[in-house]
Amino acid sequence: MAEAFACRVEDLLDLQDRRALPEADLRLLTRRTPTAEPPTAPTPPPPVVTAPEASGTDLVRLAADESATWAQWAEASNVGDIALEQLLAETRALACDYLTSDPVALFVRTRVLRDRVFGLLEGHQYPRQSADLYVAAGYLCGLLAWMSSDLGQLRDAETQGRTAWLCAELAGHNDLRAWVLSTRSKVAFWDKRLRDAVNFARRGAAYHTSGTVAVLLACQEADAWSELGAQDEALAALARADDARAVMSGEDTIGGIFACQPARQENYAAAVQLRLGRPADALRSANNALALLTVQPVRAYGTEAQIHISQAAAHLANGEAEGALEALTPVLALPPDHRLAPVTRRLGELGSGVGRPQAGGAAAIGLRQAIEEFCVDSAPQHLALSPGNGSA
Repeated sequence: MAEAFACRVEDLLDLQDRRALPEADLRLLTRRTPTAEPPTAPTPPPPVVTAPEASGTDLVRLAADESATWAQWAEASNVGDIALEQLLAETRALACDYLTSDPVALFVRTRVLRDRVFGLLEGHQYPRQSADLYVAAGYLCGLLAWMSSDLGQLRDAETQGRTAWLCAELAGHNDLRAWVLSTRSKVAFWDKRLRDAVNFARRGAAYHTSGTVAVLLACQEADAWSELGAQDEALAALARADDARAVMSGEDTIGGIFACQPARQENYAAAVQLRLGRPADALRSANNALALLTVQPVRAYGTEAQIHISQAAAHLANGEAEGALEALTPVLALPPDHRLAPVTRRLGELGSGVGRPQAGGAAAIGLRQAIEEFCVDSAPQHLALSPGNGSA
């Protein structure tokens, strides 16, 4: 297996595997003979040294031998096309699983795969294979950035985003560039760097891309403009999202979190309309989004939760606290590990508006209490309080 995946035998075992192994097996693993080692990357050829005494035909023959020795090194590779295809397939699976699975467990799996790709890049391969590895590394770092942001770790998310951008540049891959800038726009938005969020989204939209990334970038730009109170700019960006979907070509390379399905687009539209003071339009977009979710093969729990929050906010804007509480019922039922930072942030913002006079009554009191309890028991809180994070 180690040979097939071009990694060390130790890399096939995680921490739980090691804990389960008997001590004798662990010693055998660490002291295995050199023949059990997976193949390593070819070593660079020895330096070319021309013998001083060579001359005439011997000099010509020596130069030919030197070129042949270098060619043998140059055509060797530590990764094959099948292995590259497998890496991309695993990246797709992670991006898709993230929509429905525990984010911390997915983070661990993504980190392991990223390290495998980094290890391969430290070896030797054809330039086209290096480019493919940089693409895989860029998407994986982008996925780690998205996850870090959802877990409330915005500084770490920005670091991952910068590394992802380096990989996109080294690969010269426009779709990856656009998705990385989308990820960085998302991180900047939740970090309240709204001008940066707009600029990242606009930079991403300048690339010629395939798939749905242009739709998401326009939605993210509208999101940031609406938070800044720029109504005309926000509505224009929403219109560009519709235009981008109309002229969209090709499929998303990765999919999952790196895709913008129609329900996700409507979710952004609902949030933008709410910030612009248009609750009726927001409720219409939220209802459309929920209807679209029913026909999607995968229902992202984070997106679905935010749609219900938009519904609740629209009801609350109309003084309908009971309607808001009913809309939030599926959100409040989320298990703590699925309560990501964007969801708790938006719920917190919603809770701050519950105290308004038009939202009074017993329903409002119950709603405010439910929101407070939800936000305390969330994935970012669990991560902050886990061992090794400086909190007891």
